[in-house]
Amino acid sequence: MTGKMTDEGRKKTDDGRGSRRISSVRELKVYRLGFQAAMEIFEISKSFPKEETYSLTDQVRRASRSICTNLSEGWRKRRYKAVFINKLSDAGQEAAETQTWLEFALACKYIGTKTFESLDEKYEHIFAMLFTMEQEADSFCNVR
Repeated sequence: MTGKMTDEGRKKTDDGRGSRRISSVRELKVYRLGFQAAMEIFEISKSFPKEETYSLTDQVRRASRSICTNLSEGWRKRRYKAVFINKLSDAGQEAAETQTWLEFALACKYIGTKTFESLDEKYEHIFAMLFTMEQEADSFCNVR
């Protein structure tokens, strides 16, 4: 990949004189967005009914957190492109699961439409970033 660097890219350009490597998964925009969304879900889910503790509440929290954990695992294993792509795919699956749990929360009237739409949009953005990373896996996996 020549010259094209994205915010998600393994390299970020400085002021044209060179580039710096992203040294931590926490520097990835998709990781930060996923973490922020998971924390938002954590706060919102505190108000879910007690009878949902072992079903909806636990499941939506677990799925939302798994996006970042899969990204972290993939980041550490990016020396192996297939493993890296697999972990990005797993993160995407967890994002889809999170959206489904949020849809249940909306249908049960535990969250409002505005909250659902805001979170759903964040997860669509996460999907798009994960897809871009998958398409540009070589720029992440060329680790020495």
